[in-house]
Amino acid sequence: MPLLHLATNLQMSREEEEKTAATLSAAAARLLGKPESYVMTLVQGGQAMTFGGTAEPCAYLQLKSLGLPETQTGELSAALCDLVLEELGIEPGRTYIEFSSPPRHLWGWNRSTFG
Repeated sequence: MPLLHLATNLQMSREEEEKTAATLSAAAARLLGKPESYVMTLVQGGQAMTFGGTAEPCAYLQLKSLGLPETQTGELSAALCDLVLEELGIEPGRTYIEFSSPPRHLWGWNRSTFG
């Protein structure tokens, strides 16, 4: 049930957002070792965002997953920053990533929860 959310101030067409969402979906599945059929991605381009007081290209990612391995967040951060750089040209120093692992009973799906 991973969710990978990307917000950026880069203007993106709907087609570019959908392509990026597909790329992020495959990457999240690979990085977390989970079936892609469980992965959800959300890409929001053209957001009003600043980083360090400037509106130069920046990105905010949120990776939420049940059982997210805290010992691997450094590796995940490096991989996601590299992906954002490759896909969008946004430097790792202008990217924040929030990792979270909610309790199973606080994540709903299909009229129930995972708890």
